[in-house]
Amino acid sequence: MGKYFGTDGFRGEANVDLDPVHAFQIGRYLGWYYGKSRKARIVIGKDTRRSSYMYENALSAGITASGADAYLLHVTTTPCVAYITRSEGFDCGVMISASHNPYYDNGIKLLNGEGEKMDDALQDAIEGYIDGKIPELPYATKEKIGCTVDFYSGRNRYIGYLASLADCPFEDRVIALDCANGSTWMIARAVFTALGAKVKVIGDRPDGVNINDKCGSTHIEQLQELVRRGHVDCGFAFDGDGDRCLAVDERGEVVNGDKIMYICAKYMKEHGQLPDNTVVTTVMSNLGLYKALDAAGIGYEKTAVGDRYVYENMKRNGHLIGGEQSGHIIFRKYARSGDGLITAIMVMQVLIRTNLPLSALAAPVTMYPQVLKNVVVTDKEATLADADVQAEAAKVEAELAGNGRVLLRKSGTEPVLRVMAEASTPELCEQSVDRIIAAMEEKGYLVEVRK
Repeated sequence: MGKYFGTDGFRGEANVDLDPVHAFQIGRYLGWYYGKSRKARIVIGKDTRRSSYMYENALSAGITASGADAYLLHVTTTPCVAYITRSEGFDCGVMISASHNPYYDNGIKLLNGEGEKMDDALQDAIEGYIDGKIPELPYATKEKIGCTVDFYSGRNRYIGYLASLADCPFEDRVIALDCANGSTWMIARAVFTALGAKVKVIGDRPDGVNINDKCGSTHIEQLQELVRRGHVDCGFAFDGDGDRCLAVDERGEVVNGDKIMYICAKYMKEHGQLPDNTVVTTVMSNLGLYKALDAAGIGYEKTAVGDRYVYENMKRNGHLIGGEQSGHIIFRKYARSGDGLITAIMVMQVLIRTNLPLSALAAPVTMYPQVLKNVVVTDKEATLADADVQAEAAKVEAELAGNGRVLLRKSGTEPVLRVMAEASTPELCEQSVDRIIAAMEEKGYLVEVRK
């Protein structure tokens, strides 16, 4: 991770950490970089935050000032930008969103011409330009100045693409959707209506400041209530930019990303659609998922936390499904990153084809309780490498005897270690985490344990 760009773009509080000048500079560099030998074309999407319009204008100004053309999708999802970038031959794509963060944050996500997350080398070069380490770039003049193109039709192409993925109609199904007052607020209804479903939608009244506010995949309680009182087959909750999806079964119980991966992978295997017989997870996936996959005879691989790392593993090894417990699920046959709407479509297909309720499909995955504590330490590397800390962690895991595990991982931006335990009870999780933290304290590494 760089100074500005993390694993999921340049993100921070609007006009505090990320201001319009940053957006203009990013646009300037992208327009210059891709336009060295020809007229470049860059497509831009945004979510519903008030500040997104400000960044859209600043990015467009920078892109066109460098001589490239900026195509505006307006309010749409990150997966839509990725799809349009690769399918319409754009040089790169830009999404303005802070995903599941509150409205006062915003971010700029960069995608390469294949609709994949931008490589670190180019993002590092952009950071160098922002910090004045690269000479000022030339401005385009006269007829070489770029133009801004209204490209809202791209959204309709994406909606058509999504509708084409379903291999069965959704008629006679009632589906609840929580659009988080974000990017999916128009698209989700259009897709599922086109597929024949009856839809009940909440979180579809964005006002610029209510994105993710007590709604969406990070606040799923409203969707649970809607499903429980509304005679609904199932529900789907998306995040602010539409790349996450969590489900709610017919009883109103949450079906998280781990359970979604199990449901879809098992169906794919049974129907010859999982030739590599492997699911790619992150180290934070629940032990219950691995036990269920073992029982189903499905293999798995683990990556660092972040859907970027999941996709890199899938691409490198040819795997077709992977994701995170948070709902970033990647179906590599159809997309290069998590797409909440594709995830919902895939789940619905399994539900309809098996004629089973979602609760029954998810039942084989028994989620183990988890406790995670953020521990501020004097030195992350030294703490992780300490023989006594390692020994205590190994001892705790051995005592769990295959019915639990412990995980220590470092924050990428803070002097923090995340200590997590899974076990049969919350109390045992708490005890396991506290024993490892006590070992850190005994060796003098502990500064504080954050709530």
